[in-house]
Amino acid sequence: MQKTSLTALARHELAHALTASNGRSASTVFGGHEHQLRQTLIALRAGEGLSEHENPGEATIQVLVGRVLLRAGEVTWNGSPGDLMIVPDRTHSLDSVEDSVILLTVVKKT
Repeated sequence: MQKTSLTALARHELAHALTASNGRSASTVFGGHEHQLRQTLIALRAGEGLSEHENPGEATIQVLVGRVLLRAGEVTWNGSPGDLMIVPDRTHSLDSVEDSVILLTVVKKT
C-alpha cells in the first residue's frame, strides 16, 4: 500500500508553479503509461491555464485549492475547493482564477 499526502503535494507543486516561467507544475500521483487510470496533481498560478484540448477518456477534476473555470464550447463551470467536476467528453480548457491546485483523474480510452 502507498499513501500520499495530497495537502503536502499541493503545497509543493503550487510553490513550483508560482516561480515557474509557465505558471504551472504537475506530478503524477498514481498511474502512468502502463496503467489505464492516471491521477495527476496540477498546480496553476492565477491567470494561467490549460489550453483547449480533447478529453483522453473518462475524467474528473477535484479542486483542492483556489478557483478554476472549466470551459467546453459556450458552457462554463466554476470550481472551488471540495468540488468534483466531471470533464465533458469533448474539447475543453481549464483556467485558473486564483492560484489553484487540482487533482485530475483520467481513465484512458482503450
